[in-house]
Parts: sequence; C-alpha cells; structure tokens
Amino acid sequence: MTTTAAPPTPERIFGAINAYQQTEALKTALELELFTAIQEGNATAATIAKRCAASERGVRILCDFLTIHGFLIKTEKEYALTPDSAFFLNRNSPAYVGGTIEFLLTSRVREGHLQLTEAVRRGGTALGEGTLERENPDWVKFARAMMPMMHRPAEMIASELRKGGEVHKVLDIAASHGIFGISVAKQNPAAQIYASDWKNVLEVGSKNAQAMGVGDRYHLLPGSAFETDFGTGYDLVLVPNFLHHFDKPTCTTFMRKVQDALVPGGRAAIVEMVPNADRITPPGPAAFSMIMLATTPSGDAYTFAELEEVSKGAGFARAELAPLEMGLDRLVIAYK
Repeated sequence: MTTTAAPPTPERIFGAINAYQQTEALKTALELELFTAIQEGNATAATIAKRCAASERGVRILCDFLTIHGFLIKTEKEYALTPDSAFFLNRNSPAYVGGTIEFLLTSRVREGHLQLTEAVRRGGTALGEGTLERENPDWVKFARAMMPMMHRPAEMIASELRKGGEVHKVLDIAASHGIFGISVAKQNPAAQIYASDWKNVLEVGSKNAQAMGVGDRYHLLPGSAFETDFGTGYDLVLVPNFLHHFDKPTCTTFMRKVQDALVPGGRAAIVEMVPNADRITPPGPAAFSMIMLATTPSGDAYTFAELEEVSKGAGFARAELAPLEMGLDRLVIAYK
C-alpha cells in the first residue's frame, strides 16, 4: 500500500518569519503581570484586564494568542496557566524567570541578531566585542535575573561535586549571581569562595552571599578573568557558562590558567550547554551556537569531545561528562 506524502506547506516558513510576535507577546504579558493575575484567580478577559490595568479587548486578543502558542489554556471564556507558565512565569513562584527578559532582550543582544547576516559573513558578531565589552552593565541584569532559574541546578552540581570529597578553597569564574559558589559553600561548611567577575557584577553575587548566610566566606576578585591573579591552592574551580563565549584556543589558554591555580588532584567543574556530536541535538544546547554567533566574536556551543580536547590541551589528566540531568546545562569535570 502506498502512502501519499503531505503536500509542501509554507506554514513553518511564515511561523519563523512571524516568530518575533511570540517574543513581543510574552514580553508584554510579563510586563503586565498577566500570568500572575491568572494565578491569583482572574480567569476572564474582563477580570484579567482589570488586574493588569489594560483594555479587555487587548487582553482577550493577547490571551488567545498565548493560548495558541501553548502558554495558556482556554475553556469557554476562561483562561488558566499551563504547568510551565505557573512554575516559571508567575511572579510569585520561586522559580520565576520572567526577569530574564531584562537581559535576553536587551538592545545589545537584539541588535546582534538584527545584524545576523553580517555576523554570518564575518563568522562572529557585527557589534565589535558584542556582549563581551568590559564592565558591560547588561551582565548585572543577567546576574539579577538568572539566579532563580539557576538555583536548583547549582544545588545539584554542588551535591554531585561533594561526592569527590569536601573542598576548602574554591574559585568561581564569572561568578555572576554567585549561586554556584554559594551552593558549594552551603554544602561545604569549611569552604572559602573566591568569586571572579567584573566589579559591578560581583556586587550582585556579594549581596546574594550575604543574604544566604555565607557572606563571611565569600571573597571578591574583581576584573577580567583573563587578567586577574587568581592565586593558587584551590581544590575546586567552578567554570559555569563561561567557555562558550570564546574560541577553542582561547578556552585552552584560559583553562591552563585554571589548571595552574589548582592543587594536585584538584578539579575544574565546567558547566555548559553541550550539544551532541551532530550539533543539531538536543535542540536547546545545539541552537545556542546561534546566540554566540550573533553576540560574540568567536563563541560557540561545544560538544563534550571539544571540551575534553580543551581540558587535555590545558594539561588536565582527564575530563568526564557527569550523568547529572539538570535542564539545558551539563557538568563536565576536568581532573588535574
């Protein structure tokens, strides 16, 4: 029995062309606190509009659009949150990630994608240093917005690393919000954390460390991670979501600096989005390369084989991909 293939359709093409509409709709919903309003019990366009100080017509059209794209559920004339929206988009949820729009949709990031044709021609961002400019204030927005989403993964990573024994001196590279180092500190009562990042960003991490009860063990190393003298004697170096900003030779040079800072037998914990060797799966980590193309001169999403090559090129004895499953990120442990 023969089957007839479905005829070609331009639906995916127009979906991609109009994808910006989803971006703007979600951004608007977060700015209006629409998801929070529905979680509070406002279920109709009229009651949601009143809570959000918006027009009923505008809210009805926005809610229908969000329903079409899987952010809401509609029954008769009432709206409800999907499980994902309730967990991540309700401002009262501890896992709220709506604040990420303050970084992910900054003018710099958007401009990089608006000039993507030129970035493809060049093989890197059309915006000079892109997001890697010194003391870039957008990284402060990132630090403030990303901690709720990274809190649980950071705890899982700290627990996984605890299996290798207690640590006492820890370096946290590109510490940002500080949650990776803070989580290690909370699970290792004797650990002293040395956080490296730009001075303006470290203020966010320092406040978080104080609020979470480890401020007396949280030390600041302001400046470029490539230029700062880290010192030596570290049992553990955390390298969370940092290497993807640079090309492999730069990563290798930097990891050699990390290796020099470790005691014999010390470990480097590399947290990255790690695509499979085919570079198209899993979709999230694989697609991350596009963001790096648009916003950095030479960054990329690296496979485990590439991270292993970088680690060994930097003098590490071996590197292992931890079995830990924690969303988009994976943990690679390099051993000195």
